[in-house]
Amino acid sequence: VQLVESGGGLVQAGGSLRLSCAASGIIFSIIHMGWYRQVPGKQREWVALIYSGGSANYADSVKGRFTISRDNAKKTVYLQMNMLRPEDTAVYYCNRAPGSGPPMDWGQGTRVTVSS
Repeated sequence: VQLVESGGGLVQAGGSLRLSCAASGIIFSIIHMGWYRQVPGKQREWVALIYSGGSANYADSVKGRFTISRDNAKKTVYLQMNMLRPEDTAVYYCNRAPGSGPPMDWGQGTRVTVSS
Protein backbone atom coordinates (compact mmCIF):
# COMPACT_ATOMS: atom_id res chain seq x y z
CA VAL A 1 0.00 0.00 0.00
CA GLN A 2 1.28 3.43 -0.89
CA LEU A 3 -0.30 6.85 -0.50
CA VAL A 4 1.36 9.81 -2.21
CA GLU A 5 0.08 13.29 -1.49
CA SER A 6 0.87 16.31 -3.64
CA GLY A 7 -0.31 19.79 -4.48
CA GLY A 8 0.66 21.71 -1.39
CA GLY A 9 2.46 25.02 -1.41
CA LEU A 10 2.53 28.59 -0.22
CA VAL A 11 -0.58 30.68 -0.79
CA GLN A 12 -1.96 33.94 0.51
CA ALA A 13 -5.01 34.03 2.72
CA GLY A 14 -8.14 33.83 0.60
CA GLY A 15 -6.38 31.76 -2.03
CA SER A 16 -6.96 28.21 -3.23
CA LEU A 17 -5.08 24.97 -3.58
CA ARG A 18 -6.00 21.53 -4.85
CA LEU A 19 -4.41 18.57 -3.14
CA SER A 20 -4.16 15.10 -4.65
CA CYS A 21 -3.56 11.71 -3.09
CA ALA A 22 -2.69 8.80 -5.34
CA ALA A 23 -3.15 5.34 -3.88
CA SER A 24 -1.67 2.06 -4.98
CA GLY A 25 -1.79 -1.49 -3.76
CA ILE A 26 -5.44 -1.32 -2.66
CA ILE A 27 -8.90 -1.82 -4.10
CA PHE A 28 -9.46 1.91 -3.95
CA SER A 29 -13.07 2.00 -5.11
CA ILE A 30 -14.42 0.24 -2.02
CA ILE A 31 -12.47 2.22 0.56
CA HIS A 32 -13.85 5.27 2.32
CA MET A 33 -11.10 7.89 2.18
CA GLY A 34 -10.26 10.89 4.28
CA TRP A 35 -7.99 13.89 4.45
CA TYR A 36 -6.21 14.82 7.64
CA ARG A 37 -3.84 17.56 8.68
CA GLN A 38 -1.20 18.02 11.32
CA VAL A 39 0.53 21.02 12.78
CA PRO A 40 3.89 20.40 14.48
CA GLY A 41 3.37 19.66 18.14
CA LYS A 42 -0.32 18.88 17.71
CA GLN A 43 -2.28 15.74 17.00
CA ARG A 44 -3.31 14.92 13.49
CA GLU A 45 -6.91 16.02 12.89
CA TRP A 46 -9.51 14.86 10.46
CA VAL A 47 -10.55 17.36 7.78
CA ALA A 48 -12.88 15.63 5.32
CA LEU A 49 -14.03 12.20 4.21
CA ILE A 50 -15.63 10.69 1.17
CA TYR A 51 -17.44 7.39 1.17
CA SER A 52 -17.00 4.82 -1.57
CA GLY A 53 -20.39 5.85 -2.90
CA GLY A 54 -19.33 9.47 -3.19
CA SER A 55 -21.07 11.21 -0.31
CA ALA A 56 -18.86 13.42 1.84
CA ASN A 57 -18.56 14.95 5.26
CA TYR A 58 -16.42 17.77 6.61
CA ALA A 59 -15.00 19.09 9.83
CA ASP A 60 -16.79 22.25 10.94
CA SER A 61 -13.60 24.26 10.51
CA VAL A 62 -13.51 23.66 6.75
CA LYS A 63 -17.17 23.23 5.88
CA GLY A 64 -18.18 25.46 2.99
CA ARG A 65 -14.56 26.09 1.99
CA PHE A 66 -13.11 22.64 1.21
CA THR A 67 -14.45 20.01 -1.18
CA ILE A 68 -13.33 16.40 -1.25
CA SER A 69 -13.75 14.27 -4.36
CA ARG A 70 -12.44 11.02 -5.78
CA ASP A 71 -11.63 9.42 -9.10
CA ASN A 72 -11.77 5.66 -8.66
CA ALA A 73 -10.32 4.99 -12.10
CA LYS A 74 -7.22 6.96 -11.13
CA LYS A 75 -7.23 5.73 -7.55
CA THR A 76 -6.96 9.32 -6.45
CA VAL A 77 -8.71 11.46 -3.88
CA TYR A 78 -8.66 15.25 -4.09
CA LEU A 79 -9.14 18.12 -1.70
CA GLN A 80 -10.11 21.45 -3.22
CA MET A 81 -9.34 24.14 -0.67
CA ASN A 82 -10.80 27.61 -1.18
CA MET A 83 -10.84 30.74 0.98
CA LEU A 84 -7.74 29.49 2.77
CA ARG A 85 -6.89 30.92 6.16
CA PRO A 86 -3.59 31.04 8.06
CA GLU A 87 -5.00 28.47 10.48
CA ASP A 88 -5.21 25.98 7.59
CA THR A 89 -1.42 25.86 7.57
CA ALA A 90 -0.40 22.24 8.18
CA VAL A 91 0.89 19.09 6.55
CA TYR A 92 -1.99 17.33 4.85
CA TYR A 93 -2.33 13.57 4.58
CA CYS A 94 -4.82 11.16 3.13
CA ASN A 95 -5.76 7.78 4.52
CA ARG A 96 -8.72 5.57 5.23
CA ALA A 97 -11.66 7.56 6.58
CA PRO A 98 -12.04 7.57 10.37
CA GLY A 99 -14.09 4.68 11.69
CA SER A 100 -13.70 2.64 8.53
CA GLY A 101 -10.85 0.40 9.64
CA PRO A 102 -7.22 0.62 10.67
CA PRO A 103 -5.23 3.30 8.89
CA MET A 104 -2.96 2.35 6.05
CA ASP A 105 0.70 3.33 6.13
CA TRP A 106 0.84 7.12 6.16
CA GLY A 107 2.42 8.91 3.23
CA GLN A 108 4.84 11.79 3.48
CA GLY A 109 2.07 14.37 3.32
CA THR A 110 2.02 17.65 1.47
CA ARG A 111 2.72 20.94 3.20
CA VAL A 112 0.28 23.83 2.95
CA THR A 113 1.32 27.24 4.16
CA VAL A 114 -1.15 30.12 4.18
CA SER A 115 0.28 33.56 4.71
CA SER A 116 -1.75 36.40 6.18
